[in-house]
Amino acid sequence: MCRNITELRGLEPAANDTEIEAAARQYVRKVSGITHPTERTSDAFERAVREIAHITEHLLEDLPERRQPPKTVPPLRRPEVQARIAAREAAKAAS
Repeated sequence: MCRNITELRGLEPAANDTEIEAAARQYVRKVSGITHPTERTSDAFERAVREIAHITEHLLEDLPERRQPPKTVPPLRRPEVQARIAAREAAKAAS
């Protein structure tokens, strides 16, 4: 359905909360058609992200081990993406 959602099963080390939340957010954006929630849609959007992230954690815990890890490095583990996230966090903290 959405090619942008990162495959999380079988990562070494295992997918962290940030990666799971990012995948849930991508899923909710895709199915809802909302990329930037408004004040009116924010509560439902964020609740859906939390619930899907929670279910995803359970799914990953319950599935058996993968025979082979995913073939690509997940976007949130790429150094350039981590640098962008760190810069965004620093800008928020400064303002």
